[in-house]
Amino acid sequence: MANGKVIAITNQKGGVGKMTTAVNLGIGLVRMGKRVLLIDADPQGSLTVCLGIRNPDVLDHTLASVMRAVVEDKDLTDRSGIIHHAEGVDLLPSNIELSGTETGLVNVMSREFVLKEYIRTIRNDYDYILIDCMPSLGMMTINALTAADSIIIITGGIEDELQKSCWF
Repeated sequence: MANGKVIAITNQKGGVGKMTTAVNLGIGLVRMGKRVLLIDADPQGSLTVCLGIRNPDVLDHTLASVMRAVVEDKDLTDRSGIIHHAEGVDLLPSNIELSGTETGLVNVMSREFVLKEYIRTIRNDYDYILIDCMPSLGMMTINALTAADSIIIITGGIEDELQKSCWF
C-alpha cells in the first residue's frame, strides 16, 4: 500500500464549515473507492457526534488517548480508538479530554510532532487521512499542520453568506 495523503482542514474561526468539509470530502472519497480516516482534532467532538457517537465523553479510546500513548512511548499497532462508520470512513474520535491533552503537550519534547508520529504508524492503511482541526492555532492545530501534506483553509461559513444576502 502507498502512503496516504494527510490533509488538515483548518481555520481559526468556528462555524466556517471545517467539519462539514471533512465529512463530505471523506465520504465522497470513500464513494470513489478510497480508504479514508477522519481524525477529529477538536475537543468539542463535533465530527465525532456528526458521525453518530451520541456521547463522545464516555469513549475510552480517542485522539487524546492515542496522543498520550505516543508521548509515553507505548505501542500503537492495535489501531485502538478507530471506529468504522457505516458510510465506509474510519473515525478517530475526540472528546473534551483532548483539551487536557493539548495543555499537557506544553512540556513535551518535540510536542508539535506527536500527531505526525501516530499517523506514521497508520498512514499505509489509508489513501487519505483528513484532520478536522479546532478553531484555534493551539498545539493541536500545530500538530495537525505539522502532520499534513496539504492544508485546506476554509474561508467562510454559511452564516457569512446569509449575512451578505440579508438586509438587517
